[in-house]
Amino acid sequence: MIIYLHGFRSSPLSEKAQKLKRRMTELGMGNQLWCEQLPSRPSEAIELIERAILNTHSKPTLVGSSLGGYYATHLAEKHSLSAVLINPAAYAYRILAPHIGTHKNIYTRESFELTQEHIIELERIKVEPITQPSLFWLITEKEDEVLNYQEAVEKYSGAKQTVFEGGNHGLVNFPIVLDDIITFARRP
Repeated sequence: MIIYLHGFRSSPLSEKAQKLKRRMTELGMGNQLWCEQLPSRPSEAIELIERAILNTHSKPTLVGSSLGGYYATHLAEKHSLSAVLINPAAYAYRILAPHIGTHKNIYTRESFELTQEHIIELERIKVEPITQPSLFWLITEKEDEVLNYQEAVEKYSGAKQTVFEGGNHGLVNFPIVLDDIITFARRP
């Protein structure tokens, strides 16, 4: 079972989420993917994801992109779950703090507010340092225009890491690692 967590201003309609869904369906595993729209409020997003974790019949693997990677880090540590982190927002509370205000979801076009309370909620769930590096697989690209990939490489030291030259925040190499992500999620 894979629980896919999209990023800030994103949705299950994102390119990565759709590619993962298509590939899992091709492999006859379409019913083993949970990918829902996450609330903009961090505490509500965590609550929704934890309900999904509790409703699985086996231990799921979290796959988180950007802010979803931040959530996946917190939940993987808390529940001892494997997690694939795609260009994760390693320090989301710090990265998003300058962006308090109104935002629009890239895919749904819905507006939402990022508030100081959201930043406080993000800081409350920080994992510094990670204590179970064997749970994580970091996948990042050096030319991420949104996040400093080196912060993630440092934070997830000791974890499996795939660092691609070039790329961008959307992870242009996602198709290359897609089957490996699914294999990683199926490991015992």
